[in-house]
Amino acid sequence: MAMFLKQRSFKNNLFVSIGGIFILFALCFGGYQYHREKRFKIDILHSRLQMYNYEMMQSLGSEKITERAPFMEYVQKHNLHGLRITIIDTTGRVLQESNSNAPDSLGNHLQRVEIAAALKSGSGYDIMRRSAYTNETYFYSATRFGNIIVRSAVPYSIELTESLTADNSYIYYAILLTLLLVLALYYNTSRVARHIGYLKEFARKAEEGQELDHELERQLPDDELGDISHTIISLYWKQQHSEREKNRIKRQLTQNMAHELKTPAYSIHGYLESILEHPDMDPERRQHFLERCYVQSERMSKLLVDMAALTKLDDMEEDAKTTGGLWRKRDQESPVNINSLIGEVLEDTDLQLQEKGIKVSTLLPDDILIYGDSSLLYSIFRNIIDNSIAYATGATEIKIECREAEDSFGKRVYHFAISDNGIGVDPKNMLHLFERFYRTDKGRSRKLGGTGLGLAIVKNAAAAHGGKAWAEPTPGGGLTIRFSLTKE
Repeated sequence: MAMFLKQRSFKNNLFVSIGGIFILFALCFGGYQYHREKRFKIDILHSRLQMYNYEMMQSLGSEKITERAPFMEYVQKHNLHGLRITIIDTTGRVLQESNSNAPDSLGNHLQRVEIAAALKSGSGYDIMRRSAYTNETYFYSATRFGNIIVRSAVPYSIELTESLTADNSYIYYAILLTLLLVLALYYNTSRVARHIGYLKEFARKAEEGQELDHELERQLPDDELGDISHTIISLYWKQQHSEREKNRIKRQLTQNMAHELKTPAYSIHGYLESILEHPDMDPERRQHFLERCYVQSERMSKLLVDMAALTKLDDMEEDAKTTGGLWRKRDQESPVNINSLIGEVLEDTDLQLQEKGIKVSTLLPDDILIYGDSSLLYSIFRNIIDNSIAYATGATEIKIECREAEDSFGKRVYHFAISDNGIGVDPKNMLHLFERFYRTDKGRSRKLGGTGLGLAIVKNAAAAHGGKAWAEPTPGGGLTIRFSLTKE
């Protein structure tokens, strides 16, 4: 019962909030429409009186309009019921008045609303102002012609009031439509509340660890809201099934990291322990142990650096999933010249390349520019070159090639290929090369100082720049690492 009341409360809150906004909008729109229609009718009356002013000025001219006889003759000839015509100069002095033979006694009209507007913009009007002379209420319309202002006025009678009143019939239609929409809104909010009630019951059972069945799914309707509810429940089941797999992968990753760090740590500990326990050790042997400590510390340092790089990429991936954008962050991006970056990598690895007798050839377009994170882009090329130097046994050449293309989404991308002519990789291991801590020959890899993270960094860094990475056998023998990077 309590849950039912809560569901009803949610429905009522949703109904009142949305319905209140809609009714407020309807009232505002109705008021605006009423004012707009009334203003439209006033503009029509003002335009008609303006036409009368123009016709009078055109017929009499600026000289005759100030003479009493021609002025009164025109007014009587074009007489309208209750119409008053007043001729005023730009100082506000009344020159002619159709209802008075003594215009000088009418006072100065310079401060009248319609006169001030006519002096400023050429025409103006005033609504429902009582005349001090006739003690009646008029609608005034004034037009300026040079130094003369012609003002016409009609009494604000019952007929005029009715003609200027906005038609209220549309209000009744608006009210009827509003009621229909409120009923439709009530029906739909009730359905939404019912569906949320089903999901709430499902969530409560899941939180309390109760046995879950598919009964709630069968209660959901076969429409869009039901599809959304089905999707949410399906995602829950998928999450439940994948949670164990996720935990297994985490445990395996933790075990691999601990194992990889344990090996150099134990080696360093053993060498240092031997040195401390044998202070009279032969200097040459001591030097050898210290050198081995240094090598193992270098390996541990590289492992930590690679792990930090992967952690950074994982964080960027999580941010991308949250924001729906690319992995990399805009504040870390800048235009990167890949030609210069490859030159830096080859310069940094020149000594190792010479020791292995490997020559590097490049086939690159001029000025390859990619907007991205320079440190991540450097790590892609450096890790692939280091991998070739360390594991491409018998290799004498490394080729770096690039071509520009267009992907399936119409984006411009650069396709890179870095190949060697070494012993290559067994096809069964090809798909696992980019997995973390994966080694085709674990013993040999550790002896060579590898961390097992290099190609994993390559894969994730390429993905962070809108691309992907994969491996292929080099024709004639060897391994080729291919990857793409989005140009823009």
